[in-house]
Amino acid sequence: MSTNRTVALVGRPNVGKSRLFNRLAGRRIAIVHDQAGVTRDVNAIELRDQSGPYTLLDTGGIGLEDANTPKKLIEAAEEQVFVAVETASVICLVVDAREGLTTLDALIADRLRKSGKPIVLIVNKVDNETMEHRAFEFARLGLGTGVSASAEHGYNEDALRRAIASKLPPCENPDENSEEVHRTRICFLGRPNVGKSSLCNALLKSDRMVVSEVPGTTRDSVELNLDYTDKNGELTPFRLVDTAGMRRKTQVSSPVEYFSAVRSEDSVARSDVVFVVLDAMDGVTKQEQHLLGKALTLAPSVAVLVNKWDYAVEAIREGKLPHYKNEREYREAFEKSVREMLFFLPESPILFVSAKTGLFVENILALATSLNKRMDEKMSTGAVNRLIQKMFERRAPVRKEGKRFKAYYALQTGNRPFSIRIFCNSVEKLDDNYRRYLERGFIKEFDLQGCPLRFTLIGKPARYRKDA
Repeated sequence: MSTNRTVALVGRPNVGKSRLFNRLAGRRIAIVHDQAGVTRDVNAIELRDQSGPYTLLDTGGIGLEDANTPKKLIEAAEEQVFVAVETASVICLVVDAREGLTTLDALIADRLRKSGKPIVLIVNKVDNETMEHRAFEFARLGLGTGVSASAEHGYNEDALRRAIASKLPPCENPDENSEEVHRTRICFLGRPNVGKSSLCNALLKSDRMVVSEVPGTTRDSVELNLDYTDKNGELTPFRLVDTAGMRRKTQVSSPVEYFSAVRSEDSVARSDVVFVVLDAMDGVTKQEQHLLGKALTLAPSVAVLVNKWDYAVEAIREGKLPHYKNEREYREAFEKSVREMLFFLPESPILFVSAKTGLFVENILALATSLNKRMDEKMSTGAVNRLIQKMFERRAPVRKEGKRFKAYYALQTGNRPFSIRIFCNSVEKLDDNYRRYLERGFIKEFDLQGCPLRFTLIGKPARYRKDA
């Protein structure tokens, strides 16, 4: 068994844990905002120092008092903090030099001491040497003088890294290849409260993410690693990405929600497989149709998860869905509705699952593996051009200003997503309907269900367009 080298950043709200997390990670991962309570889930990232690799955890604030945040949600977020404490081999208690020592700091320190684990005291918001004196009073916590640092300005960053490294247990193989193993990135996308976090927890078989009936629980895109062994004993490393619930811009009421939306789109673009999560009782709403149309232009591959299927089955048995005789009939109607409402999806596979009961949850990983392999397919130039010729013969493009769109030559130029370059008479002559017709033809011919295609058109220069 490998040595546990995990570091948890812990402290009361708004002391700068997320900003410190981003500083140590070397890039902006966690949402940073002056509003207390922004971090609710546990964020994780794999890092490496001079002693070897370790995992850094960012946690929510302990002791949040906010009238705008439901008590149930505060309790769930705090529970996650102490799950992280139990998981960690080193705890970093972060305090605020500008506010000084508080009673809550002392209470948190006492509780952390009982864990018996090494603790690094980080006195944050010490921007330079002239502010060092502000750190002295924190010695009363009984955790030593601590490390003065500034997450925002980088003051004393090297000393902070050394202090963390000194507390970590020895790495078993510090000289091994430092390149991180490639993980298939799975992103869960959808509106608030459809069960994205619950699905992640079901796959992880733990409660690593805050799950609540309160919509909007997840503020940030949270990433966690999962090493999955299938029935044949084959190990596949995944990275699960749980995103914030997507809302219309008119419903984004704060800067935090705005940055949540931006982070969700970034997560979609960086993922290998995107799962659109729908509620089995609600179906596809106009809101989802509008939001997904934009977000999925960034996705390399897409599948649909219909979550809470156990509720639908129960409703059918109890006669609450009188228009459907049985589960199969409701499933077929639901799938037809998805195809019609989300017509822009690339013939994506649809899975009916339940995070609550675990129904077909492991099929998610099998489908993700299949889609990830599918995106490496190569289409020969000959096959691409034969297909386009056959599709043009089957259905000619409509005339625009008296002329039809013509394709002279085409070839595949990329994967993830699939890119097809078409040399044609005029870019403007290809309308959206015919573009979708070509896309469906490629998907069917090359078995690319779930994989969007990007067509890049190269038109003739205007002086050569006599036949255009």
